[in-house]
Amino acid sequence: MKNHQTQVRVRYSETDQMGVVYHGNYVPYFEIGRVEWLRDKGISYKIMEESGIGLPIVSMQINYKKSARYDELLTIHTTFKSQSSVKIEFDCEIYNEAGELLTTAVFILVFISLKSGRPTAPPDYILELFKTLV
Repeated sequence: MKNHQTQVRVRYSETDQMGVVYHGNYVPYFEIGRVEWLRDKGISYKIMEESGIGLPIVSMQINYKKSARYDELLTIHTTFKSQSSVKIEFDCEIYNEAGELLTTAVFILVFISLKSGRPTAPPDYILELFKTLV
């Protein structure tokens, strides 16, 4: 339940002339992984935002180990690591079709009120989810 996997195919526009994924394009891949992790748990990011709660990144650490290339099918592994009063932390990995580890990352996000822009406690339905992950 702490883990989720999703896949994305590398598009031509995400690569350089050598067919290698530009380093900045890994951040959206990881975002896809986090949003799909939430969706897999029954939580819509869109509905959460419509209810006034945002979840911006406040810290990220990315390690590039091997290049992803044009048209590869990547598997994004997203793992819930921890949660505190207003923060949530994820460990993430991206693998290519051969099962080779390409990139690792750690993300810390903070629940905020979209109205005030200030940190806020997660909604009750998310707190209930966290209880099942411990």
